[in-house]
Amino acid sequence: MVLKKKKEVQVDAFFLDHHQAEKLQRFSKAEEQNLASLLLHCAQLRNGIQQIQCIKQMMPLLKQMDQSSAGDPMVKACLDVLGEMYFSLGAKNPLKKVLASSLNGLPGHLMLSAVQSFVCCLREELKTTEVYLYRKVLDNLAACLEDFSVGRACIKSLFEEVLQFLQKVLLDIQEENRKNHGNRIVQTQLMHDLLIAIKVSMMLVQKLQENIQGSLWKHSESFVWQSMCSLLKSSTDFLMDATLLQTVQTTSGLAVILFTRAMYEPSEELPSLMSALLLGTVEHSGVPAWFKRSCGALCTAELPHSARLFLCHGALAMLDWKNGSMGTNGEKLLLDIASVLLSLSSELKESSVATSLSRILAIWTNSALAALVSGSPDLKIKLNGNSDIIGNLLEYIYTHWDHPLDAIRHQTKLVFKNLLQIHQTTIAGSNGKSDPFFARLIKHLLSLDWHVKGKYASLGCLVECVGTENILQLDRAIPVQILDVMSDQSLAPYASDLLETMFTNHKAHFTSSFQESTWIDQWHNIWVSPLLVILCEGNHDQTTYIIDYYLPKLLKCNPDSLSYMIKILQASADANLGSCSTRGALGALMACLRTARAHGHLELSTIMSSGLVSTECIKQGLVHQHSQVCIDALGLLCETHRTTEIVSLEEMQLIQFFLMYNLNNQSPSVRQQIVSLLRKLFCRIQESSQVLYKLQQNKTKQELVENSTKMPPLKILQQYKDFMSSVCARLFEVLFPGSSHPTRFSALSILESIAEIFSVPKGPAQVFQLDQEIDSARVQTLIQCFASTFEEVKNLAFRLLMKLRDVALNLQDSENLDLLFQAAIDLSTSTKPYDCVTASYLLNFLVYHEGLQHICLGKWLEKNPQMDENTSVSTVEKNTLAVIKLLLVNVEEEILQAKKSLLQAAASFPMYGRVHCITGALQQLPFNNLTLVSEWKEMVTRLILMSYSLSAVVSPVVQSSSPEGLIPMDSDPESASRLQMILHEIQPQDTNDYFTQTKILKEHCKEESEKLADQRPTENICMEKRGKDRQVCDVTAQMVLVCCWRSMKEVSLLLGTLCKLLPSQTTSEPSDGLITIEQVKNIGDYFKHHLLQSRHRGAFELAYAGFVQLTEMLSRCNNESLHKMPEHWLSCVLEEIKSCDPSSTLCATRRSAGIPFYIQALLASEPKKSKTDLLKMTMKELISLAAPLNESLSVIPQVHALNILRALYRDTRLGENIMPYVADGIKASILGFMSPVWAVRNSSTLLFSALITRIFGVKRGKDENSKKNRMTGREFFSRFPSLYPFLLKQLEIVTSTLNRCGRSPVYRCREMSGRALVPFVLANEVPHTVLALLRALPDSATHGTRQNSVHGTLLQVFHLLQSYLESNQFVSLDFQQGLGDIITCMGTKLWLAKRLNPCLVTRAAYLDVLVMLSTHLEKFQKQGMQFLDFWEEMNRVISDSELVSGIPYPSAVPGLIQYLQSITKLVISVLSVTAGPDIQSCGSAAAEGMAKPSLSVALLLHCEFHEVRLLALEAILLWLKQMNSKQVAEGRGGVLGLLTDLEDTLLTMALKETNPQCFCKVLEILYNMDLRNVLPKTECSIKMNPNELLTWSLNLADISSSPEGQTIALKFASKLIIHHLQNHQQISQETLKKWVQLIVYFCGDEQETEMLLAAAEVLKSITSFLLMSEKLILGLSDTLGLWKCVILLLQNEDLVVRDAAAEVIQVAESEKKSSEGTEFAFRIVNAPMALDLAFGIVCELLQRWGEIHAGVPVLLEWLLGDSNLQRDGETSALEEDDSLFDKGEMNFWAEQLTHVRQLSKHLLHLISVTHLTLPDHGELHRLSGIALDQVQRIEHLLGALPLVPEFSRTPEFTRLAIQKERVSICLKILNLLKPDDTFKNENLEQ
Repeated sequence: MVLKKKKEVQVDAFFLDHHQAEKLQRFSKAEEQNLASLLLHCAQLRNGIQQIQCIKQMMPLLKQMDQSSAGDPMVKACLDVLGEMYFSLGAKNPLKKVLASSLNGLPGHLMLSAVQSFVCCLREELKTTEVYLYRKVLDNLAACLEDFSVGRACIKSLFEEVLQFLQKVLLDIQEENRKNHGNRIVQTQLMHDLLIAIKVSMMLVQKLQENIQGSLWKHSESFVWQSMCSLLKSSTDFLMDATLLQTVQTTSGLAVILFTRAMYEPSEELPSLMSALLLGTVEHSGVPAWFKRSCGALCTAELPHSARLFLCHGALAMLDWKNGSMGTNGEKLLLDIASVLLSLSSELKESSVATSLSRILAIWTNSALAALVSGSPDLKIKLNGNSDIIGNLLEYIYTHWDHPLDAIRHQTKLVFKNLLQIHQTTIAGSNGKSDPFFARLIKHLLSLDWHVKGKYASLGCLVECVGTENILQLDRAIPVQILDVMSDQSLAPYASDLLETMFTNHKAHFTSSFQESTWIDQWHNIWVSPLLVILCEGNHDQTTYIIDYYLPKLLKCNPDSLSYMIKILQASADANLGSCSTRGALGALMACLRTARAHGHLELSTIMSSGLVSTECIKQGLVHQHSQVCIDALGLLCETHRTTEIVSLEEMQLIQFFLMYNLNNQSPSVRQQIVSLLRKLFCRIQESSQVLYKLQQNKTKQELVENSTKMPPLKILQQYKDFMSSVCARLFEVLFPGSSHPTRFSALSILESIAEIFSVPKGPAQVFQLDQEIDSARVQTLIQCFASTFEEVKNLAFRLLMKLRDVALNLQDSENLDLLFQAAIDLSTSTKPYDCVTASYLLNFLVYHEGLQHICLGKWLEKNPQMDENTSVSTVEKNTLAVIKLLLVNVEEEILQAKKSLLQAAASFPMYGRVHCITGALQQLPFNNLTLVSEWKEMVTRLILMSYSLSAVVSPVVQSSSPEGLIPMDSDPESASRLQMILHEIQPQDTNDYFTQTKILKEHCKEESEKLADQRPTENICMEKRGKDRQVCDVTAQMVLVCCWRSMKEVSLLLGTLCKLLPSQTTSEPSDGLITIEQVKNIGDYFKHHLLQSRHRGAFELAYAGFVQLTEMLSRCNNESLHKMPEHWLSCVLEEIKSCDPSSTLCATRRSAGIPFYIQALLASEPKKSKTDLLKMTMKELISLAAPLNESLSVIPQVHALNILRALYRDTRLGENIMPYVADGIKASILGFMSPVWAVRNSSTLLFSALITRIFGVKRGKDENSKKNRMTGREFFSRFPSLYPFLLKQLEIVTSTLNRCGRSPVYRCREMSGRALVPFVLANEVPHTVLALLRALPDSATHGTRQNSVHGTLLQVFHLLQSYLESNQFVSLDFQQGLGDIITCMGTKLWLAKRLNPCLVTRAAYLDVLVMLSTHLEKFQKQGMQFLDFWEEMNRVISDSELVSGIPYPSAVPGLIQYLQSITKLVISVLSVTAGPDIQSCGSAAAEGMAKPSLSVALLLHCEFHEVRLLALEAILLWLKQMNSKQVAEGRGGVLGLLTDLEDTLLTMALKETNPQCFCKVLEILYNMDLRNVLPKTECSIKMNPNELLTWSLNLADISSSPEGQTIALKFASKLIIHHLQNHQQISQETLKKWVQLIVYFCGDEQETEMLLAAAEVLKSITSFLLMSEKLILGLSDTLGLWKCVILLLQNEDLVVRDAAAEVIQVAESEKKSSEGTEFAFRIVNAPMALDLAFGIVCELLQRWGEIHAGVPVLLEWLLGDSNLQRDGETSALEEDDSLFDKGEMNFWAEQLTHVRQLSKHLLHLISVTHLTLPDHGELHRLSGIALDQVQRIEHLLGALPLVPEFSRTPEFTRLAIQKERVSICLKILNLLKPDDTFKNENLEQ
């Protein structure tokens, strides 16, 4: 919707030299404008665009000149100057094109003079001999040949000279390229020059063909012929030279064919020659000698693949395929090219070449289409869909349609589309729709899975050929299937494109077939109805992608469908409101309306005025529980088709309503959408205001506006201003103390949008300006945002202040400025890592203040009078230099201190903060525009030296072998000796001497601690230090480590930033750069040292960040020595890895630590478009190390190589360039699995995982069987052909071991073998394989039965059957036959499941197979009763089991528990089947017998083994839930029969059950049962009356040890209470009190989510009966206590809990609507809105219950909050230091002041409505006393805080600021309640 700015065209002006100006001056006349004077005037202009205008004025003068003027010396002089000017202008300068088009209109008599002038100039140009100046001449030649008649004529007359020049250029560039081998930058420039030279020589031949041909061919000695041969030879050389850029080779292929075509005679034989060249069958006798001399290299049988590819391209592009001009030879060549290309496709895998090949194939299909038009019948047969060539092309398409490269996928689609057209052309005349080729293709495509991306585009092409209706006849469910796929974002665009093709084609079919619009209902049923169902009920992703991709296309195709959608959705909107997980009809409606309005199908004002959609409906959408519905409702208001559409007052009010409740959203994506949509609205206000201003000036149009908007423009503009002002007020208001991170992020982002959109006045006036809304309080609010612990909030606040900096800085007085500066300097040395970030933002803001030097820096730094006098220096530069100087002085001093004691530094002045601030200050400085260059040079040198010295102090810790756990204070001798052992094991040796020095440090610490007066015993993890101020401070291991690795991080980032200061165009010794080449080299060495030696991940990852900045700079730098550094470093480190030197310090553990990072940085900076020689060299070396041919002595190089390869395959920046090495990586990793060394196996596994991700894409879901990250075997082996034989060989080895593993004595090994067999067996062979395995089992128990072998076989059967039954094969008859055979065979081996089999493990395995069959056969019951025998057998197995006869074993018998679980599962499965309607309704005797199973559920519940009881309980719970949700028919018997009379058993179990899991399940079952059936049985079964049962369950909820037990006990107790109260049974007050207290306890912030959700569920269940009752049932105190629980839950940090609590308010709102009959009530709301409504409901309830006098003081207590202000400052400080990163129990969502303001709003409203006063109320006096006391304490505590506490003591300051506002609001209300305020009820609402 927002318009993009147009780019301004830059035109460089031309200048005349002294000689040219003099020549023109001779002829120019002052009194009249002649040609010379105009030209002279033109040259004096300094603006290129004005010069263009001037040249256009000259042309009429030239055209007016008559014949006589041809010899006029003035005209000649002017034409000479124009010629010189033309050739001097750059190729891209628009002046050049204007000049050419102007001269094209010269009259004929002047043309000759112009050509002569241009010839002279061109002749001079052609004398150029400097290789690097050739480009300009080539550009001029190209310009002359393009649509420029004078230029072309002049080249014609100098044809031979131009040919000679081009010949020379090609040879010279070739030679120069050879000389500069290795210099990438120079070579790249030469390549581009060479490319232009080849293109110009081709243009010359194409455009001036007649100059070459003719009489010149007759003698091969002629100059032109010789030159042409030379050009042909050069082109051939380039084509064969693989070191050149690919574009040069491609163009050379075109040139070879073009030049050959121009020279070869007879031309009819040219196609045969081309065929022979491509197929490698050239007979030398039949080839002309000149061709052999020039192109001898092409006449070999073994032509390189790339050369053949580019020759194919040349032949397709340069030969004429139309009109059959090449005859049958041409047709043969066409077919030969296809076969060559298809054979090359299996050879060429490098991404750029593969892309070229796909493009050339697409060109081939176009050529084939052209050739077919006039082709022979034979060609039509050979290109028919059933031919081999088309078959092979289809193979290519199926292999490449899912290729990772977009370009290849796109070309593949084109090939397929053209291929269909080719077939259509060959069958022209017959009916395409019934063609067998198309039918076969459709059937094949529809049989593929929908996760195959290529399927969509191909089906789309087929739809265009055969029509949608024909495809729908095969399967009507296709639209629904495609919509289901759209929950995957990667498939959604493809799916929506296919759907669009289908429904558009379908509509066209209907409109052409039916006269009237009777078809629309049918079309809606197919394309719109399924969409609406998904929009209402689909999951979040699916609906989002359908709305984004599908809906706009559908509405564009048929806009009238909108009214159909609105009608359907409106009808169900009330009933289907949606939830937090589904949109419902209301959400679907919002989405449809939003899309329609954004695409111009709808006017919002129209549908609102017509009553189609009400304001209340949109309001409900804006606060819907589903955040995406809120976004759609907001989008409906903000997005319009026209950017100048006027924003109505109603829309503005709705936006203000939205901002009240949606800023605090925890989802980053929702926040981004809110900001983006509001930005669109502001743009609309801005743009429509400009239109309104213009209309205001134009009275006649103004009347038109007033007629359409019923309002004058000025009034609308005033509304805009008021609206924007109120939006800003709301946004600043929510930046209160304690506001959450989401709120701040949203508010600041929206404010930033406002500042950007309403910045500089555009047009006549600006409707709104943010800086006019800014006062000092708001500036202070923004500055306080720097104290946020979230960096993005700091960053947003800083950016906003920068946009408002003139106002913001003017509002800072000198005192405030000084305080802020002091705070920044203090924070820069804080021990809390986020404080230094705050300091950096503060300093970066303050350096813009002009008075900074004078006010703040004067007291620290001596003045520099010269700098003060120098007014040309910008304020920012002056201030930044001074600030950096101050920080540098401090950090240099601190480094000296740290050298004496690192522990002291870590505790008192960690140095990283200062360095962070320096880097931050440098990053916002404009380095290309500095004045104080010498001062900056000195500063850079000092900064580099400081970085080195700081690094030297901290690096021993991060480079130690175990930086995280090893600190100098580890004095425990046991741990020290353990470490020595570890260090000794690591090879190569860790040569750090840090740990040999620990004892010295220990001694030092000991001395230090002995000096302490009040010595405390020190622990070995913690050390006490005294600072200069004698404060005791603890130094933890964590603090030392943080100090060290963060210092390393900041040094790395600072050095990386400094490297960028090197100017890119360096001379041998750059004087203008702030940093020297020598310094850059030293920084490189520094990074190398640290990346290769650091052991701490944080340290080397961040050194990497700095090193990347350096390598990227080096790759762009044209200084030869710097440019070659990455290559040198790379070869050195690879050499060191290979050498395996024992003295090497490379880290072999920690996944090679920083080494992969180092190599990654060097390779990733290599230019993408280069030949990537470094990558090729590195990969070759690493792969040879990773898969060594011989077992070398050391495995360290292999481990390093595997780790580095893993990093490189994971690096997305290497992109497709890494793909050619994937196959070798897979081989190395698989071979590594077999290594005897653990380190190699470990690294190989990690590498394999990285490669799988690289090949198949990132796995986004947890479903192991997901079809997303998959590839067909065809595609996989086409991309990695070398893996086919390799994997085949490895799998052959594996399969031979599978059977051996299946018999292994190791249980886990047998299990893995069972799973591993599945992929080896094809789906259709499973029944046959399973039968073979079953038949191999022993027929009866014999003495020699090998149970391991039996068990392995059964596991294999189990996993094979499982995969088979879960596939969708069971529709076929073969499947049913196979299943029958398997069941029969299982029957013959049933002894294995019975007591005859002594092994319980194999019995369990056999039973597992039976259970699986039983479960799946239940699904097939509907196909007849052929399985009755099977169920009878199952009953016999159960009767024979120990479950029936009693268990004779102790539980310790191996396999017993497993057996009992398996037999129980079988019992449950059989019970479930026998209770099913199919067997119940079958009257046969067998079925009758079967319906009486030998075991009941009750018997299972009495089993002594809890595993059996648990399975039975889970089954009962499932049946119960099915019955409650009416999923099963309640026929006679059925599931109801299974559950009859279980109440007694369950009640008894509840009292006696000892297993916690079983106990929870019993309670859950009782909770889900109907209490009317349970309670009557309590007396007889457990001797408890219902009240005693209630007391028992409440006690359980109180004392249960597990949250699960507590949760279900509370839910059960609550259900009992509601039941008793509804049935008017007495419950003691004590019991009710206890229940309320339990709910309150469950709602505590620290409780687990499960308990909080249980509380919400309970509260929801009691809402209508207790919370919203007409009369108070529980008493005021308890009822308000429960309401407070609701309010607490609505502020919980967990969204799930808030959503559950919001449902309480939804129930309350619907109760309110039904009881009060209000027109509109919010039926489904988000938590912030629910919180507001909750306070409103409570206030209304107090009125309803008549309890205002008692209730208001309670609410005032809520308002006042926790009065415990005094926290032990020392302990909190200690806690903060101890837990450096632990933020403790904090709620990052709840905002205390939000609920305080909402509650006070409703309280004030209540007082105002009821005119409430509370005279002599004791409770009021008490509250007043507390509040006044708190005021004093708050003031005292605030006074005790240091200066600017919002930065130095942020948590305490925030807490006090919040309490201050709470107390002041409370006091305000208390004053209103005093009876003597007679005027108080006047304007309370305000």
